[in-house]
Amino acid sequence: MKQTDEMKPTTEEMTQAAAEPAAEPAAAGQPAEKPLRHDPQDDLPVYLYKQGNNFESQRFFGSHLTERAGEKGVVFRLWAPHAAAVSVVGDFNSWKPGSHPMQKVDNDSVWELFIPGMKEYDVYKYCVTTRAGELVFKADPYALHAETRPSNGSKVYDLSGFGWSDSAWMEAQKARDAINGPMNIYEMHAGSWRMKQDGDNYLPYNYSELADLLIPYLQDMGYTHVELLPIMEYPFDGSWGYQVTGYFAPTSRYGTPKDLMAFVDKMHNAGIGVIMDWVPAHFPKDQFGLYMFDGEPCYEDPNPRRGEHKEWGTMVFNFGMKEVQSFLISSALYWLEQYHIDGLRVDAVASMLYLDYNRRDGEWEQNVNGGKENLEAIAFLQKLNTAVLTRHPEKYMIAEESTAWPKVTKPASDGGLGFNFKWNMGWMNDMLSYMSSDPIYRSYNHNKVTFSFFYAFSENFILPISHDEVVHGKCSLINKMPGEYEDKFANLRTFFGYMMAHPGKKLLFMGQEFGQFNEWYEAKPLDWMLLDYDKHKQLQTYVKTLNQFYKDTPAFWQVDYSWEGFQWIVPDDYQQSVVAFLRKDAAGKQIMIVCNFTPVLRDGYIMGAPVSGTYKEILNSDDAAFGGSGQYHNKSVRSKKVPMHGFDQSITLTLPPLSTIYFEVPAPRAPRAAKTTKTAKAAAEKGTAAKKTTKTTKAAGEKKTTAAKRTTKSKVEKGAPAKEPKAEKKPAAKRTRKPKADKAAEE
Repeated sequence: MKQTDEMKPTTEEMTQAAAEPAAEPAAAGQPAEKPLRHDPQDDLPVYLYKQGNNFESQRFFGSHLTERAGEKGVVFRLWAPHAAAVSVVGDFNSWKPGSHPMQKVDNDSVWELFIPGMKEYDVYKYCVTTRAGELVFKADPYALHAETRPSNGSKVYDLSGFGWSDSAWMEAQKARDAINGPMNIYEMHAGSWRMKQDGDNYLPYNYSELADLLIPYLQDMGYTHVELLPIMEYPFDGSWGYQVTGYFAPTSRYGTPKDLMAFVDKMHNAGIGVIMDWVPAHFPKDQFGLYMFDGEPCYEDPNPRRGEHKEWGTMVFNFGMKEVQSFLISSALYWLEQYHIDGLRVDAVASMLYLDYNRRDGEWEQNVNGGKENLEAIAFLQKLNTAVLTRHPEKYMIAEESTAWPKVTKPASDGGLGFNFKWNMGWMNDMLSYMSSDPIYRSYNHNKVTFSFFYAFSENFILPISHDEVVHGKCSLINKMPGEYEDKFANLRTFFGYMMAHPGKKLLFMGQEFGQFNEWYEAKPLDWMLLDYDKHKQLQTYVKTLNQFYKDTPAFWQVDYSWEGFQWIVPDDYQQSVVAFLRKDAAGKQIMIVCNFTPVLRDGYIMGAPVSGTYKEILNSDDAAFGGSGQYHNKSVRSKKVPMHGFDQSITLTLPPLSTIYFEVPAPRAPRAAKTTKTAKAAAEKGTAAKKTTKTTKAAGEKKTTAAKRTTKSKVEKGAPAKEPKAEKKPAAKRTRKPKADKAAEE
């Protein structure tokens, strides 16, 4: 009978039991460990592991169902360099320390044991005897599955056998241009997006059930990717997954590992990419986890001035330790390969890069060069990104890096960190500060809107409005907006329109798309009942419309990281808090964006226009369908040949209060008359050349006739009403149609 959590002995009881004689291995009903036999095949994975180059170390370490000498069971392997002894304990041996001792396979730090008769879902831990003689009970660092909190034992699990059906998606991603393609991310917490209600309690859906609910919503809203807050096993709900104890185990809160595979498979078949948060910066001090794993610093940096984040209560990985490098890089690749995850958002990169991160003077020490950079962490990140993107150039490695560290998204070979995307935290902080201010003061803070363009193309940025901005007293996004009820929605629509048009990929945390007023709380579902109210439903409609417009408009994502895809029109109208700019696609097609960040109507607003022609309003945040007034729309606006803002043309617009408007820019017109004249001249020269082959007397005789014809033609062109002869009109018309390639180049 499986032992329940209540029946399990406490740590004190297990420690006391260690003093008792171990049960005989051959006792009735108890599987016996087999004597260790050295397998030469074990030498290579151990060697690579110790070199920091075993990037699939989970295949060797951990617990694995196998068969030896005709007996089925489980082989356990563990790295514990400081341990005096290690044994496997669990339900199968009544959690008795020492009854199933492990042996070293390398005479150094790697321990192994095969236990026949163990099966999938059996619970176990390692009982480590420290060099000080103490017993510590540890979950398996390489466990593939774990008990659900508050229990924390590891479970034997077989990953094989899942029937993936996303091969078309996986192949398509290899041909996709990740940098210059659309990416609009819906960030979410898997446990609290929607929840089941059992009386007064809320229960989460499992991964597979969640996919069935989530996919129709993401498709309807027009998101391209979903990003999950960390789903690696963690003990404390309030950490949201950012204090990890199981780097290879999906949290069992939401089901089994194969349930997570089903989630990803369903997403891919629905055309939605999956990104997950991954936390290599630090880990918690929970007794059963990585902390002081074998009684001494093992995974953490042993230097107390480098190895702890006191304000977080967490330990910093020893990034210079080769075995730790193998452990972490294996974890990253494991999620990308075993679970088909499309990208990792690497958490807290800044805390890895700086030795003085959140430390006061005297609490940190300089590196060997006298600087504050963590040289080992830098080298690790370069190694990590090189390993991942060399194997999978189509995957995303996204840095949550909050400082101005240079070359975050440049290759390691060029001195960069090697990520291919970075969160633009500077833009986020500036814009949230600007939008939360009373509009009367925005003219004094206009630089917060424009400053991001000084560095917008220095990295491959993602614009994040994430979970971190709507918790811990920071208010929900709509509650950051100033003014009365209507004003809050108008401000938020203006901001969303500006955000969608700004260079960079997009990320929005769940609930903000319909204006949730409450801060997010991980133990309760989103306030979906708000959609019964018009303003919230209309805001959701607006975000849905923006998302679809973004996906359908290459100008918003095709040239995201170059000045060739962006041009200012009005950057400096701080007095009226208006900005206007252009976004351009690879073919030169342009969208004009105009933002009015004040609750003041700007009627008759004159600004430069890039080309002559008619400008068509195609999206207006003040539309009644989105919850706006619906009073102020621009009919087709014709440009005038009045120079302004560095352009030869200008237009006059109506800008509603607190609004963002998108305009379709007319394609540049070809200089048709000039081309016709050039063609006619070429034809005339061709005719003259042909006539030179005739006799001189004939040419002289025709000279007067030609002159007479030219005089007649000149009069016809000057008068304009007369029609050209059909024989001359046909070739002229053909020549004014340029091939598509020429037209694109000219535009």
